[in-house]
Amino acid sequence: MAAPPVIAVVGPTGSGKSDLAVNLALELGGEVVNADAMQFYRGMDIGTAKITVAERRGVPHHLLDILDVTQEASVSDFQAQARETIDDIHGRGKRAILAGGSGLYVRAALDVLEFPGTDPALRARIEAEHAELGTGELLARLKAVDPVSADRVSDARRIIRALEVHELTGRPFSSYMPRREYFRPAVQVGLAVDRDVLRERLAARVHRMVDGGLLDEVRELDTRGLRRGKTASRALGYAQFLRVIDGGSTVAEAAEETIVATRQFARRQLTWFRADPRITWLDWQDPQLVGKAAELCR
Repeated sequence: MAAPPVIAVVGPTGSGKSDLAVNLALELGGEVVNADAMQFYRGMDIGTAKITVAERRGVPHHLLDILDVTQEASVSDFQAQARETIDDIHGRGKRAILAGGSGLYVRAALDVLEFPGTDPALRARIEAEHAELGTGELLARLKAVDPVSADRVSDARRIIRALEVHELTGRPFSSYMPRREYFRPAVQVGLAVDRDVLRERLAARVHRMVDGGLLDEVRELDTRGLRRGKTASRALGYAQFLRVIDGGSTVAEAAEETIVATRQFARRQLTWFRADPRITWLDWQDPQLVGKAAELCR
């Protein structure tokens, strides 16, 4: 018998994705697969609004707390782990429910999306050429072998990566761009929000995080190498409260900066997910939300 479609619950931060995923799992006999990159990290609980054990209500959750803060999150690693986890859940007759707002990670799990490898020595050589010749020369080189990528990228890091991929694989970097084509059948449920209400909700959530011990959490993670983590150290709230520890900011200033950054992030998430015509949007405050979402997924 064919496996059922993967369910994905998507939308901006603070819209209630975790709660809906749990309710769908209880309704449909499912298990949740985390697709929020910052919730991979052990100890990053308060600042990521990670769902607590009590809030999971007995529903198994996968790919939470799988990395130390010093480790770098990898979309390609996540793709392999997520697909293996989904296969395992479906193999046990359960429904796999992907939940998270990290758009590229959701696409990696759901869509036909290849990740070309990397070669540190080759990358170092191209970086040295960039230091000697400049961005303009490397962009001209990229235009000759991959004009599509050359039109899309402008910063040195992405130009170097596109040249590395072409030299390593013989294929233009642009040929690896994601297509809106599911790797396996899927249903995406998006949470449509009232933006003004969401703005206020995000501000209130940040204040609850501060009251709940965010600064102490950041202090503890700092002793475990948070600053060395390329991914974790950039997380919303954590970067801002590291400056409090360093004496460069007050708690009130860090909270306000976190609110602003979180609202900007939510806008970017909405732009990303709104561009995908395959998502069915449901009102986040609809009293019948769970029932309507479950009906879509049956």
